Amino acid sequence: MEKKKVLFVSQEITPYLPETEISKISRELPQGIQERGKEIRTFMPRYGCVNERRNQLHEVIRLTGMNLIIYDIDHPLIIKVASIQSARMQIYFIDNEDYFQRKAVLKNTDGVFFDDNDERAIFFARGVLETVQKLRWSPDVIHCHGWFTSFVPLLVKRTFKDNPLFSNTKVVTSIYDNEFDTPLNSKLKKKLVGDSITETDVAQVTDPTYVNVEKLAIDFSDGIIMGSQQINAEVEAYAKSTGKPILGYQTPETYMDAYNAFYDTFE
Repeated sequence: MEKKKVLFVSQEITPYLPETEISKISRELPQGIQERGKEIRTFMPRYGCVNERRNQLHEVIRLTGMNLIIYDIDHPLIIKVASIQSARMQIYFIDNEDYFQRKAVLKNTDGVFFDDNDERAIFFARGVLETVQKLRWSPDVIHCHGWFTSFVPLLVKRTFKDNPLFSNTKVVTSIYDNEFDTPLNSKLKKKLVGDSITETDVAQVTDPTYVNVEKLAIDFSDGIIMGSQQINAEVEAYAKSTGKPILGYQTPETYMDAYNAFYDTFE
């Protein structure tokens, strides 16, 4: 029997970024799932603060060279990769000079949220799926970690819905305690429309607050995981109201087997 394939898409992974709840799970979970017999791929953004030399990132020439159009502007997609030898695991990085060269993650040195975080998140989501397509790798499950991955479910279910590589893919979104206070760019909805995405599809983000961005991710996901012990109450209530499969918060001792079993519920 063919191995089940799980694609992990995360906004942060340690040791490339400081350890947080998301970055720690995003580092340990793929390894644990691989050790449980599944095939995995893992992606994160190549923020400018990720030290390429120390972490031995190198460009994957055969995957690089595509341009992604975000709000009518072409942006070159650069793919880099690094290995975590102890885990026998590779991490793919989505890079672009306009979006990911600055030496910060989501805020500038004054703690101000970047105005183009919406486009950066769209580019990242598109970049991941285009790269997986180039790899000719068909994931059974895509597991998204962090609000920065929130546009992946939408793209899978709309833009890539007729692509045979993704036609049977199920999307799982983990919701964390990682709210942002400043809404995303007010033109987010316009930037998302097109490529089989309608205004109705993205009505949720007419006001692009954290809560509404997470609701959009929930709308197009097949299953939800409560990744933090405490999450936004409105987001949690919305997830439960959808009737979709939900896995409650798991402790560090239980989450690996619980997540693995949750993936297996999707056929």
